[in-house]
This record gives sequence, structure tokens and C-alpha cells, in this order.
Amino acid sequence: MISRTVLAHRPVLLVLAGVLPLLACLVLAGLRAEVANAPAVLVLVLLVVAAASTGDRAAGVLAAASAAVWFDVLLTRPYGQLAIHGREDAEAMVLLMVVGAAVTELSLWGRRQQARASRASGFLDGLVVSAESAQAADRSVEDLVSDVAQRITDVLGLDRCRFVAGPPAAGLPRLSRTGGLLGRGSSYDIDRDGLPVDTEVAVEVAAQDEVLGAFLLTAASRVTRPSRDQRCTAVLLADQTVPALLEQRRPAPPQRP
Repeated sequence: MISRTVLAHRPVLLVLAGVLPLLACLVLAGLRAEVANAPAVLVLVLLVVAAASTGDRAAGVLAAASAAVWFDVLLTRPYGQLAIHGREDAEAMVLLMVVGAAVTELSLWGRRQQARASRASGFLDGLVVSAESAQAADRSVEDLVSDVAQRITDVLGLDRCRFVAGPPAAGLPRLSRTGGLLGRGSSYDIDRDGLPVDTEVAVEVAAQDEVLGAFLLTAASRVTRPSRDQRCTAVLLADQTVPALLEQRRPAPPQRP
């Protein structure tokens, strides 16, 4: 996953990834008598690691390829030719490519883990805020339901989410508490196929086996593939409305004369 900053400057990054190893090799070629190839390889590895650590796979591979080619041309015999006659120099060239690919993949993996942790933190923050809203005595049911619907929309990346009182229409697929989809056949996989685009999906709000209402999810404009954690969070968000819906149905106490 590439950060927005890297994406904004990606052309510059790619140019630097290709040019800096060349410049380094030109400097090292001028110091060929004083600097052996082993330290030169370490310098080039640092440049490859720097490019790969940005999380841009193309930059890491480009830096590795540039370092390997210019190391061969400028720092190994025969100089000025793309040819290697020594085993150690060939191993160094391969090392540059392997390090570039490995560091790039490790950087991408780390960024994916960081993004996943950030999303999980955001889901929990949303649940806490919704729970606090549900407990607010001066909050109307309509406002609470609207707020939860918006949070579900954001969590799942939907086009729209709306609430209907009572059981949803028969035949609508339902999102289960475990994040699975019921009513579309056992072979349907949200992770693979995404949320249905041809129908709404219901998230039922129930208390003691009685369906109080349902949030209807619409993802019609594009295929959305929310993770299981996101889908379970949407169900938990919907559950935050249960106390308010039950309170709304409770008959008002008789007024004293």
C-alpha cells in the first residue's frame, strides 16, 4: 500500500530510483583504486533499500535493476561493458536484485499490517461513539438511527444505508452476525464476489428473537468487498440501536390527574 505522499511524488521517486544508483556508481568508479567492490555493493544496497522502503514496488525494483546494471558496467571488469567474468561480481549483482525485491515486499507487507491495524482502531472508535450516542438521554431515535446508518455506510464503503422498522422484505439477503451472507446460496463469498449490486442487503436489528427493524445496505455503483471485520463491525453498530428502539415501543406511563 503506497502512501498518499509517495503517490503525489511518484514520478520524482521513480526518476531518483533509476538515477541515484548510476550517480553512485560514477562516483565509486572514480574511486575504483581506493574502494573495493564489497563496500561499493553496500552503498548500492543502501540506495535500493531506501527506494524499496517507500512501499512502491516499481521504485524498489527499478533501483535494484539500475544498481545491478551500473555496478556491472562501471565497477566490474571488463569496464564499460554489460558483462561479468568474475563469480564474486555476479553474486553481488544477484544480491542487489534479491535485496531490492525482498525489502520492497517486506515494506508492502508492513504497510498493509499498519493499514489493517488503523482500520481496526477506527472501527472500535466508531463503536464507542455509537454506544455513547445510544446512551444519550436527549438523543432521538431518528437521530441515532441516522447516525448509525452513516457509520455503517462509511465502514462498508456503501452507496447508501437506510433503516426500516419491522422485518425486512422477504427474499432480501441478510448479513449474519459472523459476517456471512445468508440467502444467496452457500457458494456466495463476499470476500471474493463482494456485496450484491443487484439487491439490498439487510442487517436485522433484533431483541429476544423479535426483529425490530433492519438497516438496508446498497452497494449498486461498484463492487464492494468489505473484510469480515468490517462486516461484523456493521452488525455491532446496528445492535447499538436496540435499546432505543425498545424504549420507543414501550407504552408511555399514564399521566396523573
